[in-house]
Amino acid sequence: MPELILASASPRRRELLQQISVPCQVRPVDISEIPKPDETACMFVERMAREKAQAGLALSQGNVVVLGSDTVVVSKGQILGKPVDREHCLTMLQQLSGTKHQVMTAVALIRGEQIRSRVVTTEVWFHELTIQQCQRYWDTGEPCDKAGGYGIQGLGAVFVASIKGSYSAVVGLPLAETKQLLESFGIAVWQ
Repeated sequence: MPELILASASPRRRELLQQISVPCQVRPVDISEIPKPDETACMFVERMAREKAQAGLALSQGNVVVLGSDTVVVSKGQILGKPVDREHCLTMLQQLSGTKHQVMTAVALIRGEQIRSRVVTTEVWFHELTIQQCQRYWDTGEPCDKAGGYGIQGLGAVFVASIKGSYSAVVGLPLAETKQLLESFGIAVWQ
């Protein structure tokens, strides 16, 4: 069985792979994460996952499969990335307050010249948030490295009224789709 390389520094993605008993080596990559003109959110997130997987493959040797993944939050057609500072985070959280948004997570696997990817979209509804709640949340430090400025698996869970779709995709890796891709590359879950 090939070795799985996770081309991500995300502890959440590593934990999700551990949850389904898939061992991996973590090899973070650094790529430019800027949408191209006229690129949809879906196209962008899939391109990012594929580019991360390709960059990870370039750093690897031997019998390996490389997994790249990316997550974006989309509100009113706008991609909300990771907050650059406090004000940016507060603006994003206020934009999400009391509304529905989409979380798009792409996963890509590559081995040699073979690459496969999937994009999973989950709808998330937020409760109404006060500016004080948003400020207190920022002060916890949790939203600093999260797309859309929140983490559903942490303290930000209290903002979420409901979701329709994959919870694990919102966390950072759609497990059902990842399982299918892994198995198509000869990597079993529950090892």
